[in-house]
Parts: sequence; C-alpha cells; structure tokens
Amino acid sequence: MRERNVAFAPHLYHYEEHGGTRAGARELGFPEHVLIKTLVMETDRRQPFLVLMHGNCEVSTKQLARILGSKSVSPCDERTAARLTGYIFGGTSPFGTYKPIRVYAEKSIFDLPRILINGGKRGFLVEIAPQELRRVLSITEVEVAIPHAGAAQMPVPASSDGKQQSPE
Repeated sequence: MRERNVAFAPHLYHYEEHGGTRAGARELGFPEHVLIKTLVMETDRRQPFLVLMHGNCEVSTKQLARILGSKSVSPCDERTAARLTGYIFGGTSPFGTYKPIRVYAEKSIFDLPRILINGGKRGFLVEIAPQELRRVLSITEVEVAIPHAGAAQMPVPASSDGKQQSPE
C-alpha cells in the first residue's frame, strides 16, 4: 500500500478466532457494514479470484457464478487461499497478493466515504477511501450481496472518522 501511495489509517484490534468482521467492528466501534472482508474463491474450473464484500453480508454464489459464466463458485480452502495470496486465513488483504488474482467488489462499497479492510495480518485493518481500491487494483464491480439474517443495512456514519455515533 505504501508502494502505491495509498493514504490509510491503521487500526489494530485483538483478533478473535471465528469472530469475523463482527468482532472487529465491535472492538473498533465501527458499523460492521464498513468493514470489508476479502474472500478467496474459485470457479468450478478452479480459477481463483477475490471478492470484497461488506462485513454484514454474504456473497450470492449463484448470482456471482452467473456473472462469471461458471456453473458454480465457492470459497477456497485455507491452504489454497494462503498459497495464492501469501496471507493466512483471517489476515487476507487484496493488496500485495503473491499471484495476480482477479478482484470483484460489491458495488455499494464505493458508496461509503471510508472503509476498513484487512491490512495483511490478523487483527490489523486499514481505513481507506474506497476509491483507492479502484485506483490501485483492477476491480470489477458486482452486485451479489445478501445481508446476514437479521442484519439491517447500516447507514453511512455521520462522523468524519467513520465511527458509530453514540446516542446522547
């Protein structure tokens, strides 16, 4: 990221095994919707790619497969993901992967003023303007988000630092 002059603010938190974006959002005080997860996936022909998705959403694999012209898509296993990206599970960043990998991003990510995305290790997120993703990565925008059951779409935070406003 520094190599490409990406302006970012680092955020460290205690990584919680199987805590996902919910744990990071809770610890850092941000809405889960602005935490962007980097998912390593592959087509039925074993062609790998990354998906950038809101923390409070899942990927519609059926819709994504249709967009890619594949029979199916699925997450890579941890070992394959690490081999392709150079990152351990829970610390995957779309920046600086070992091998060039296609990147698909949920279109609505770019509607947010700021996002937090993994900085390359567990417990380390970087806050950036989402337009930096477009500038630094070759992104294909998709609309494949499925909100988690019971998760409402989070409004864009009113504060300039992106943190949730506490009721007064």
